[in-house]
Amino acid sequence: MAKSKNIALITGVSNHTGIGAAVCRKLAQQETDIFFTHWQAEPDFPERFRSEIMDLGVRCDFSEVDLAQRNAETTILPHVTSVIGFPNILINNAAHSIDSNYIDLSGKILDDHYMVNMRATFLMSTEFAKGFQQTERNNGRIINLTSGQEQGPMPGNLAYAATKGAISAFTSSLSAELAELGITVNAVNPGPTDTNWMDDGIREDLRPKFGLGRIGKPEDAANLIAFLASEEGGWITGQVIHSEGGFLRS
Repeated sequence: MAKSKNIALITGVSNHTGIGAAVCRKLAQQETDIFFTHWQAEPDFPERFRSEIMDLGVRCDFSEVDLAQRNAETTILPHVTSVIGFPNILINNAAHSIDSNYIDLSGKILDDHYMVNMRATFLMSTEFAKGFQQTERNNGRIINLTSGQEQGPMPGNLAYAATKGAISAFTSSLSAELAELGITVNAVNPGPTDTNWMDDGIREDLRPKFGLGRIGKPEDAANLIAFLASEEGGWITGQVIHSEGGFLRS
């Protein structure tokens, strides 16, 4: 029997320099078909990025999805299935983040973070698992992005820290439920990564804190995620992997 081709769904791919884009490139280089979601990207980004991925020799499509909307998770997977097939890899990369300390924190700020960072991640994962059971595959992968909240405090980011931190607990518990289905569930904390949020001042402040002497790149996270998504990573589940280049918080 011919081996089924891998199909990956990656959320939160809205620019060329982010972790999501790096993951798409890395998986495509491993002959995985790609479907990515974006939200409020530059008008020409999705089409240009789809062409870039297709030039790597795989199928690729995309959809604009606001994961803060209720029931978004019930519409994405049927659409992916209709376009390129039901995915066996889910990368929950999308995130919502604004600074908020104890004075700024409000119900709306907390709800906005909850809808994307927790609710969408949790429900995308369970919808994926329910659909995966209906296939004949045994190589499912769910990989969540977290930010190392259990590694130390993140003052000034209360809503983000709380909602992203919940992903670690969810990952551990869900992995125990889905193992019998052949689905591994892991989370990756890439540490501070030089995407589109850093300026030169931030880079100069952070660089001395990395034991390996440089700031993390999106490709660093993509390499680890691609390994977890691969056949070779199939024995790893229920883990939160901190891949931070020796980053020191003190």
